[in-house]
Amino acid sequence: MSNETVLLYVGTYTHPAPHVKTTYAQGIYIFSLNLDTGELSPAGDTLNLDSPSFLTITHSKRHLYATSEVWQWSEGTISAFAIDPKTGALTYINKQPTLGSSSAYVSVDQADQFAFVANYGDGQSAAVFPLRADGGVIRASDSVIHEGRGVHAARQDKSHAHSIQPDPTNTWVYVTDLGIDEIVCYKLDHQHGRLISHSRLKMTDGMGPRHMVFAPNGKFAYVIGELNSSITALSFDAATGALAALQSVRALPEDVSHETSHCSDIQIHPSGKFIYGGNRGHDSLVIYAVDDVTGRLTYVGHQSTLGHTPRNFAIDPSGMYMLVGNQDSDTIVTFRIDQYSGHLTPTGHVASVPTPVCLKLITL
Repeated sequence: MSNETVLLYVGTYTHPAPHVKTTYAQGIYIFSLNLDTGELSPAGDTLNLDSPSFLTITHSKRHLYATSEVWQWSEGTISAFAIDPKTGALTYINKQPTLGSSSAYVSVDQADQFAFVANYGDGQSAAVFPLRADGGVIRASDSVIHEGRGVHAARQDKSHAHSIQPDPTNTWVYVTDLGIDEIVCYKLDHQHGRLISHSRLKMTDGMGPRHMVFAPNGKFAYVIGELNSSITALSFDAATGALAALQSVRALPEDVSHETSHCSDIQIHPSGKFIYGGNRGHDSLVIYAVDDVTGRLTYVGHQSTLGHTPRNFAIDPSGMYMLVGNQDSDTIVTFRIDQYSGHLTPTGHVASVPTPVCLKLITL
């Protein structure tokens, strides 16, 4: 039996949006994860917040930040919360405007000094927010905007920044921009909280890069393409910040068209051995094995998410369980991860949550 307390924070949509059928959610939900069975149990009161569609937790586990992605708002917000070290309960601190609409992603740097927000809609593509000692968010110290468009007329009419995150060395910050098919690299000015333009990696036309993860060994990164249902393996040079494409693989089975399904999240196992990508439409996770030396991917299989529209998913810190949020089924399904093959096996445990769209786990 495990004595660890593993908590899951779930962000939801509380307001209607073009890609949300119906929603009865209230904000951020908290669950505890039983490491012996994989069962999720409610672990506190629901925190009322407008459409907290993406969450991030500081490395110190002391604070949580949430973006409010309300499509009717001309500008989103980033909200700060303190995490109770014993219970995991959240206490509101403050919030700031994100300088853009449809704020789709939030992350923090490795030193917990800055929060970064990617704005999918109008306004600034990305912004930097210094963090106070108490975890509160200071007004943006810098912002950037990307120009251009892609080949997909409906989805790539302009810049649509979909994620932003620092590299493991805390030197570089990368923005995946779905609208212009680019990964834009900035050098982080730690003293002034600024993003210094550095380089841009052009991806395949019509790919629509959405989310990116770094391998634990610090040598590679992987980006998922929402529009062409692909995963691209990238080499990563920590000294220069350079990314270079190594390999592109399908996220869907060969007999399924990417016109009927769109990718969502991408996660790498804590061991670095496996990559998982989400397919909304096919309603599955694709599984690839990772070559630790070359960074290349080898197909393992597909696993049904046992629900509809897997928007986000998370691997618990021990690497034993995969939790999948099925947005349009209002469920979170727990799978056990085979540590040798990467295959997923349903545990039989399913938690009910309205429109789960972001899952974040911590161990207290």
